[in-house]
Amino acid sequence: MREKHPRKRAAFEPLAAPVAHDPAMRRPAATVAGGVLVLLRAAAGIVWGLTVAFDLPPWVQAVAGAADGSGAEPTLTLSDLGLSAGVFFGILGVITVIQAVFGILLLRGSNVARVLVMLVSTVSIVSAFVGWWELGQEITVGTTLVTVSLDILVLLALSSRDAAAYARRNERR
Repeated sequence: MREKHPRKRAAFEPLAAPVAHDPAMRRPAATVAGGVLVLLRAAAGIVWGLTVAFDLPPWVQAVAGAADGSGAEPTLTLSDLGLSAGVFFGILGVITVIQAVFGILLLRGSNVARVLVMLVSTVSIVSAFVGWWELGQEITVGTTLVTVSLDILVLLALSSRDAAAYARRNERR
């Protein structure tokens, strides 16, 4: 007969202690950071959309070209996307509003919003990686560097134990 080791844990047992029911829990810094980063992600999407739709001032083009190391001006335009300006801004507006709503829900402590934002961030990071690996797409300031970095920071913030505990603070165990 095998002897049980008191210091070993079962593989299915969670490492963190269960979260106590505490509706009065204060919002942790990780949740604030995650919510603000999601709102910044929405703002970054607006800025990206404006750079696609309108010509940038020369100094902004120079900064973007210097930041990605190529020295070239960004070349993505609405005609490259095959969309009219109305459709492009409509899609961009819907995505921005959804991200803003999720940012606000995160700040209010929604666990569903936290999990969905982490899933979308994971898909975004994986798709940028697949685009780089399989399609040879560059990851630059003008393409996906800002969004991927924000997605990584969002994942780090929202996957913390404090953020999870705050989002699950109203659940009864």
